[in-house]
Amino acid sequence: MSFASDHPRAVLLGAQAAAMVLPVCDHYSGVPARMEKSLRLQAELAEEFGGTCMFDVTLDCEDGAPVGGEHAHAQAVAALARQARPGMRVAVRVHAPGHVAFEDDVATIVGEAAAHLCHVMVPKVEGPDDVTRAAQLVDQAGGQALPLHVLIESPLAVHHAFEIAAHPRVQSLSFGLMDFVSAHGGAIDAEAMDSQGQFQHPMVLRAKLALAAACHAHGKTPSHCVVTEFADPQAIRHAAQQARQLSYTRMWSIHPAQIRPILAAFAPRQQAIDEAVQIIEAAHAAQWAPISFQGVLHDRASYRYYWQVLERAWRTGQPLPTLVRHWLNDSPAP
Repeated sequence: MSFASDHPRAVLLGAQAAAMVLPVCDHYSGVPARMEKSLRLQAELAEEFGGTCMFDVTLDCEDGAPVGGEHAHAQAVAALARQARPGMRVAVRVHAPGHVAFEDDVATIVGEAAAHLCHVMVPKVEGPDDVTRAAQLVDQAGGQALPLHVLIESPLAVHHAFEIAAHPRVQSLSFGLMDFVSAHGGAIDAEAMDSQGQFQHPMVLRAKLALAAACHAHGKTPSHCVVTEFADPQAIRHAAQQARQLSYTRMWSIHPAQIRPILAAFAPRQQAIDEAVQIIEAAHAAQWAPISFQGVLHDRASYRYYWQVLERAWRTGQPLPTLVRHWLNDSPAP
């Protein structure tokens, strides 16, 4: 996507100006009735926020397909993706590369619904070779334009996180908490899988930070793991706030009740939005030359930060003035 020469993205982000700005919430569902409900909720929330897709819906084969019924489930997922409202972001999580259903998932779903998918999530990736194989299969099925999202779930995958994030087809890395903990053979206690313990165990924290650093090094999106206590609104709020502290810009939801708390937790504070609006509008008026704002010098380095505040406000549904909304509507949209 091209921009006017004075568009904030073109001026401030350089080569990354055309990068996709992903929604902050990625909602997973795999049971047919819940997949249908998720797609309806996605469309309803888009209506509420003026037509903007506020969260991804990822239709799940890995945890959704019954054993022995993988092909039928893949066909159902492809049909649901084709029926989704135009403009909505619908993805699929296929089975892992080592699973017998992996190739059939890709061939069936991408082959039947590539034009209706925003990306393919590949779980249990161990290194860049797994990504290359997945990309080749997606391409063979007709999904040459589809980005790959990758789920990092083992110590070896964490070790290779920078190489995986560097792959040109990868758009986002997600952290798989429960598989990561269980991959340690009992060396990490079960408490490290709950909403609070996952932010306290040093091995889990180290893995999360490594994944986030790999993503930011290569301009990819780090996506935080699930909170399984889906009936506890305080648990999801706390975890989302902690995820932001670890430099994550996106988070999984596994229950409809978790979507709005994630949007709220990843939204900038109103004071930060107001300040960003004033600085970016003043910078634009100065043709992006340095300015003084409330006695503080600002230039393109700080403009970049404040522009990203506005992008985060936009994809969390915060009200913004007309000029800023115009710029954001001209950006690569979720």
